[in-house]
Amino acid sequence: MVDILSTEIQYLNGIGPKRAKILASELNILTFRDLLYTFPYRYIDRSRIYAIAELDADMTYIQLRGKVRTMNIIGAKRGRRLVIYFYDDTGSIELVFFKGIKWIQEKIKANTEYIVFGKTSAFNGKYNMVHPEIDEVTESQMPYGSSMTGIYSSTDKLKNAGITIKTFSKFEYSFISKYLEQIHESLPAMVIKENNLCPLKFALKNIHFPTNMQALGQAQYRLKFEELFYLQLSLLKQKNVRMNESVGHVFTRIGDYFNTCFNNIPYELTNAQKRVIHEIREDMRSSKQMNRLLQGDVGSGKTLVAILSAMIAADNGFQTCIMAPTEVLATQHYEGIFALIKNSSIKVELLTGSVKTAKRREIHAGLEDGSINILFGTHAVIEDNVKFKNLGFVVIDEQHRFGVAQRAKLRTKADISPHILVMTATPIPRTLAMTVFGNLEISVLDELPPGRKPVQTIHVTENQKDRVYSFIKKEIDTGRQVFIVYPLIKESEKMDYKNLQDGYEEITSIFKPPKYVTAIVHGKQKNEDKAYDMKLFVEGKANILVSTTVIEVGVDIPNASLMIIASAERFGLSQLHQLRGRVGRGSDKSYCILMTGYKMSKESKRRIELMCYTNDGFELAEEDMKMRGPGDIEGTRQSGLAIPLHIAQLGKDSAILSLARKRAIGILHNDPLLKAKENQLFNYQIERLRNETDITDYSKIS
Repeated sequence: MVDILSTEIQYLNGIGPKRAKILASELNILTFRDLLYTFPYRYIDRSRIYAIAELDADMTYIQLRGKVRTMNIIGAKRGRRLVIYFYDDTGSIELVFFKGIKWIQEKIKANTEYIVFGKTSAFNGKYNMVHPEIDEVTESQMPYGSSMTGIYSSTDKLKNAGITIKTFSKFEYSFISKYLEQIHESLPAMVIKENNLCPLKFALKNIHFPTNMQALGQAQYRLKFEELFYLQLSLLKQKNVRMNESVGHVFTRIGDYFNTCFNNIPYELTNAQKRVIHEIREDMRSSKQMNRLLQGDVGSGKTLVAILSAMIAADNGFQTCIMAPTEVLATQHYEGIFALIKNSSIKVELLTGSVKTAKRREIHAGLEDGSINILFGTHAVIEDNVKFKNLGFVVIDEQHRFGVAQRAKLRTKADISPHILVMTATPIPRTLAMTVFGNLEISVLDELPPGRKPVQTIHVTENQKDRVYSFIKKEIDTGRQVFIVYPLIKESEKMDYKNLQDGYEEITSIFKPPKYVTAIVHGKQKNEDKAYDMKLFVEGKANILVSTTVIEVGVDIPNASLMIIASAERFGLSQLHQLRGRVGRGSDKSYCILMTGYKMSKESKRRIELMCYTNDGFELAEEDMKMRGPGDIEGTRQSGLAIPLHIAQLGKDSAILSLARKRAIGILHNDPLLKAKENQLFNYQIERLRNETDITDYSKIS
C-alpha cells in the first residue's frame, strides 16, 4: 500500500528544502502527514467584515474593507517601517510593515479597494495592524470556498521566515487540492456506519477549510473519535497480549506473616482497603503476572495495602522490594512497618544512598541468600550489584517519579516477572486513568481511615498576616507543629529563593528562640543540613518548618496541624492538594491556610475556591484537567501516551472517549489479539500510530 502521507514535506509545492527545515525545527512537521494532521486550534469567521468604527483593542483577528489613502516609510534604515493609512466610511487605521516593504509598495495602489485581515492593537490612542494580510476585493473573497479561516500554532521564527497564517493555509490547500483523493480510509466501513462518522476525506478537508459550522463539527467528531478509538484499541490489545503471554508466580497461601501483620493493625481497615487487597490477592493467585495501579488520595492507606500484599508474597516464599522516590519516604515506610511485624520472624531492611558500605554488604548478602523478606529503598535498589534470591513482588511508590528505564530495571532482578503494584497519591481523573494506564488493572482507595478528619481550608490575603501569625502561636501553644511553604518553583529562580529566605527571616523574627524553634528545608541545602533540619521537625524539636515543595510527598507528622502556603495562587490544584495532605494525619483538627496576593487571575481564584470547597482529591483532579488540560497533571504528561493526540482533549472529550473505549472493547471481545482478517486494518493503524511517537509508553511497566 503506497502511502502518499509519508512523503517528505519539502516536496510539497510551495515549500522546498529551506522552508521544510524551519517547519521541522519549529513544529516538527517532517512529512505530508505531519502537515495534514496539524489542525487549527481555532477559527475566524471570514464572512464578517467589520467597520473601522467598531474596532476594539481586545479584538483578535478581524477583516476590514476599505481603501489606501497614503503610504509612508518612517525611521532610519535599521528601524524603518512602512505605514499604510487605510480608511473606510467610518474611520481610519494604520497598517504597519517592518518587512517586505519594497514588495508591498509595488503591490498596493491608492484608491483601490482591499480586504485587510489581521490582529488589531492600540498604540498612543490609535488602532493599528502589524503585518496584516491585504488582498484586492474579488467576487469570491472566501478562501478555498470556506467561510472560516483556521488559526494554526506558530512561532516568531516562522513569522520572521514569512510563514504566516495565510501561508500555512496555502500549504494545507496545496496538499488537499492535489493529494486528498489518494488518502486511504483509516477505519472499516462497519465502524464508520455504527458510529455515524463522516468519511476521512470529508473530515480532513473540513477540519482545515470548513464549508460551515455543521461540517466543522462532523470533521472534529470523526477525527477525535478515531484518535481515542485507536488509543483505547492499542492499550486494550496490549493488555490482552500481556495477559495471554505473561506468566506470573502463583501465591495461594495466606499464612503467619499476613495474619500476624493483620492482627497488629490497631484499627479496622476501610472497605476500600479490603476491596483492593482482595483484588490484589486474586491477581497474585491467577498464574498471570500482576500489573496493577493503586490510586489513593493522601492518607487513604496505600502503604498498609502494599505491606499486607508483601506479607502474602512472604507467606509464599518470595521476596518483596518496595521502592520510594526519596530517602525520607523510604525511611518512613521502613520505620512504619515495625509496629505491624511485632511477634513475627519476618526480616526487613532499608537500602538508600546513605547506607554505609559494611551495612550495604550485609544487605546484599541477605537478599542473595533469601533471609531478607522485604527490602525498602530508593533508586539504590536498582543498582546492578543488588541481587535477589527470589523476587516475587515489586511495589513502586509515587510511580511518576521514576522513569520507564528505572522501573524496567527491577524486572531484570527476577527470572520470572514479579507481580508489580505501582502506587500514586496524585489522584488521576477517571478518563485520564483509562487512557494513560488503560493497559493496567486499576484499584482506587476512595475512603479515609477512621478517625481522620477533613482539613479545614481557609483563604486569606497577605494583608491579614498578623491574624495568621496569631493563629500559628495559638496552635504551637497547644503543642502542635506548623508547615509554612513558599513557592520555589525552580531551585534556580533567584526571586523565589529570596522570598523563601525573607520569609524565614520574618518568621524567626516573630517566633523568636528559644521559645520557638524554626527549621528550614529546601533543595539548595546540602543533604546533611536538610536531613538535620527535617529531623528536628520530625522529632518534634522544631515548632515550625519553613520549606519549599520538597515536603510535598513523604513527610508524615501526625502532630502537624497547620499548613500555610504562601503565594498559593502560584501553585496548581494538584500541588496545593498534595501539600494540604501533609496535615490532618493525626486525630486533631487541622487547618490549611492559603495566603495569596490581593490581585489574582480568574483561574487562580477558581483554584483557591475549589480548595476551600472540597477535600476530595479526585474531584479536584477532574477540575484541574478541565482547567489546565492533562498535559500539566503531574505524572500524566500527554506526550507519554501510547498514541499521539492531535485534536482530542482528554479533559473535554470524555464522552467521546467513553464511547470509543466501549467500541474498542466490543471488537476485542470477539478477537482479543486482532488476528482476524477483517481486523488487519486495525493492526496496521495501531502500528503506524505507535511509530509516530518516539516516546516509550510509560504505562508499560514490565
